[in-house]
Amino acid sequence: MASFMHSLVFGIYPYIALAVLALGSIVRYDREPYTWRTGSSQLLRRRQLMWGSVLFHAGVLFIFLGHFVGLLTPIAIFEFFGVSHTFKQILAITAGGIAGLSAFIGASMLAHRRLFDPRIRATSSFSDSAIICILWLQLALGLSTIPVSMGHLDGEEMVKFMAWAQGIFTFDFSASTYIAGAHPIFKAHIFLGLTIFLLFPFTRLVHMLSVPVRYMWRPGYQVVRSRRPTGMARPAGAVHQADTVRQAGTAAPAE
Repeated sequence: MASFMHSLVFGIYPYIALAVLALGSIVRYDREPYTWRTGSSQLLRRRQLMWGSVLFHAGVLFIFLGHFVGLLTPIAIFEFFGVSHTFKQILAITAGGIAGLSAFIGASMLAHRRLFDPRIRATSSFSDSAIICILWLQLALGLSTIPVSMGHLDGEEMVKFMAWAQGIFTFDFSASTYIAGAHPIFKAHIFLGLTIFLLFPFTRLVHMLSVPVRYMWRPGYQVVRSRRPTGMARPAGAVHQADTVRQAGTAAPAE
């Protein structure tokens, strides 16, 4: 029974999570494009939001890049460049630990702000509060793997996770056996990570897929119309904002 559950969670569940991630994101973007956003609450506790957001996003982006390169780069490439498993393990512990701590502190600030400020909590959906708590727990699990990893500086444990991750993407249906003997904290970290992929299309995390590339070729200015009621005289000497934007040739910030 234990062997079946292990195969189910680490051999079949990854494909379910990745399929829902891909198809769910496409369907949501196609059918509910106006929900493809994070929902701003920056007017409330702005300083805490700024610091928490910067620490969280910087740390998570570094962690994601590190996991992507570290797990999916074929071992032969590391060997070709002379990167030993020990060096890779120490680098992962050091750099990953710093980025993980940064993201954890940021997530803690964002979770505190969302859960303990009555005004923000009142405007938050269940998924908004749940996903920040899940991310906080995932970061805590990631940091908890560091003491275990320090006991395997030879890097052999990391090689097992690399073989598992690459096996999933190459449809090696025996991939789950590569991490059968892994420490439970790693297994919990992997399971929760897959669950985040599964929940991704149904939460505010979809904004990660929206890179504002179109701003690179939009017009040099935009027209901003006044909200002044029709017929109200303009103050003497005032210059309409749209005229100013046209003269300057730059874009005025949208409200």
